[in-house]
Amino acid sequence: MVTKTFGIDKIEPIIKTGHKHFGENKVQEALEKWTETKDNNKDIKLHLIGKLQTNKVKFCLPLFDYIHSLDNIKLAEKIANEQVKKKFKPKIFIQINIGDEDQKGGVKQNELLEFYKKIIKEFDLDIIGLMCIPPFVDDTSPFFIKMKVLSEKINLKELSMGMSGDYIQAAKNAATFIRVGSKIMGKRD
Repeated sequence: MVTKTFGIDKIEPIIKTGHKHFGENKVQEALEKWTETKDNNKDIKLHLIGKLQTNKVKFCLPLFDYIHSLDNIKLAEKIANEQVKKKFKPKIFIQINIGDEDQKGGVKQNELLEFYKKIIKEFDLDIIGLMCIPPFVDDTSPFFIKMKVLSEKINLKELSMGMSGDYIQAAKNAATFIRVGSKIMGKRD
């Protein structure tokens, strides 16, 4: 469940129901909201679903159990170094620029295999899957199908794709992690 921009007062009732996985977009917001809450709830798993800048990696671990936005070698190196310092290894998704959009981050589809081989060879990262944010179109299924094919090519089991507007299409196309927020939490301010 994506809880970005919602205060911990809105999130605590959800924690009390037993929900364990929460997504945040920004490291600073998450630090303020989740540090104490995670200390008091050891089974909560926090997902960084937004872009991670290299200068924020030191704040990211061990707060985030999952990072959904690895998209360059410099970031991979920073995460690898920080996980050694903090003795904490997050689960990581490689972000794919599935729509080849200039304004979006992510590894290009035709560069994925080379990128994956390089980070597996050079860094001790726990790469569990791929993530995408498809273009804003009525039917995102073709992009999700491409993601499934890409993940099968490099034998990764997890797919982080789909949000409140297209989670059904994502689920039908093998998504294992769906980033739903406003459908559950309501409109953001």
